[in-house]
Amino acid sequence: MSIHGRECLRSVGDECAGSAIVYPPTPWETTHHHPTRSATWVVGPAPEVAPLPAAAVCIVRRTIRRRASYSSQRRGMGFSDHQAEPNYVSPLGTRYASRDMRINFAEVTRFRLWRKLWLALAETQQTLGLEEISDQALEAIREAPDIDLELATTYERELRHDVMAHVHCLGDQAPAARAILHLGATSCFVTDNSEVIQMRQGLDILIREIWSVIFRLADFARSYKDLPTLAYTHFQPAQPTTVGKRATLWIQDFLIDALRLEEVRDTLKMRGVKGTTGTQASFLALFRGDLDKVRQLDDIVAAKMGFKGRVWAVTGQTYPRKQDFTVLCALAGIGQSAAKFANDIRLLQHMKEVEEPFETNQIGSSAMAYKRNPMRCERINALARFLQSLLLNPAETASTQWLERSLDDSANRRLAVSEAFLTSDAILQLALNVSTGLVVHPMVIEKHLREELPFMATEQILMAATKAGGDRQTLHEAIRRHSMEAARRVKDEGLSNDLLDRLRGDPLFANVQSDLDGLCDGKAFVGCAPSQVEWFLTEVVQPALDARSVDQSSTGDVKV
Repeated sequence: MSIHGRECLRSVGDECAGSAIVYPPTPWETTHHHPTRSATWVVGPAPEVAPLPAAAVCIVRRTIRRRASYSSQRRGMGFSDHQAEPNYVSPLGTRYASRDMRINFAEVTRFRLWRKLWLALAETQQTLGLEEISDQALEAIREAPDIDLELATTYERELRHDVMAHVHCLGDQAPAARAILHLGATSCFVTDNSEVIQMRQGLDILIREIWSVIFRLADFARSYKDLPTLAYTHFQPAQPTTVGKRATLWIQDFLIDALRLEEVRDTLKMRGVKGTTGTQASFLALFRGDLDKVRQLDDIVAAKMGFKGRVWAVTGQTYPRKQDFTVLCALAGIGQSAAKFANDIRLLQHMKEVEEPFETNQIGSSAMAYKRNPMRCERINALARFLQSLLLNPAETASTQWLERSLDDSANRRLAVSEAFLTSDAILQLALNVSTGLVVHPMVIEKHLREELPFMATEQILMAATKAGGDRQTLHEAIRRHSMEAARRVKDEGLSNDLLDRLRGDPLFANVQSDLDGLCDGKAFVGCAPSQVEWFLTEVVQPALDARSVDQSSTGDVKV
């Protein structure tokens, strides 16, 4: 038993002495159905003499885990193990990102992938004839208990090397495999490959979420495809569209992103098994110059990890960092589309036409109790700004790597890549929540239309009055004068638009008085908008949704 283990056992001696301690199986043990560890452990008094039995070692590990669990809970709330020493915790983890994405980029997830990679490497080496790899060693890796994070941390403090800390940790937990762990590999075998797997799993989460957003917005667009509303260019009233047609613009942006995410996901490549500088020299030596086996090793390990046929042909010590840039570009697209969507909702909510969801007990302002602020959309915009700023990091990293590799990529990538995924996830959770609960106010929309349509209808009124026998030039001048006066009344006096009333009172328009209201019907000004919505949803969006298993029940996870 290691010195570390003996010290830990002495520290928990009081817990062990005199009464039995009951420990449930760890998640790792439950998942892997260990033949002797799948049931609850009941361990009696601690032994007083060496050598220590395996049961006592188990007590040590489990006691450490119980203490670490409490410490982890406190750290998650911003406390260190000493209450007087608060600890910063990213709000992406505590406030914004979903549970699935937090789990995917958790450190323990990464470390578990390292173990899967070590197992895949050793299995393949044995399959290809490497005699050093025994069945007992492979079984030891497969049946090893879950990662002892406290032990790994202790090793890392001593060794100043995260990968070797986990090599030693696994070696302690699976002694029969210690001698062959990481054989021929460099650190980037586990770090780079595990990070690509995490990115792929992260993309799977984002793809699932963005298609749910598209589904929700498609339902919204279909519901309001015929509802006329003022369009705005330069945020000034323009020719009307429909509420549903405007929504198709949001859908189209998200659709571009969804397809791009899928393309990036399907073309991700593993670094593979390339050795220290990408030459595979260590593996060529292990296989006694058999180049074919070296190539098979690369391909088989990649296939075991779900990347069959998708491994980089050549690398330095790392896979090309341009791949990170490609991934984050796709994620930044989510930020662009969501920010556009959120900005539009904020503008529409200002005009009281369309609003984001607002819960019964939600408070808009601590001072102004009447406020109904678009906080979800504002948060989307805030997070999208942060997400797009992260894109500079992989661009700089890819361009500043030296020769076969320099380590200035490491700390930057730990931050930029994971935070880009967590931020994208948070944005899509919000977009899904907003799109599920959008509130439309048709009467307000109609009111705004009535205020502007008389001006927009003047050309139709001019044509109708001319056809009824009027002089086109005289009618044009009359409309111009009435329009200017109606506009002055609206702007200078704050009164309603009375252009139609003015035209009704002008004898020049007597022949079309009964037609004026009809000529100002909003539906007559929306052009092909309703049919465009129907065609777009039927021919473009629905086939894409039908081709995928879209979660139609998700409404977005907004914690605060």
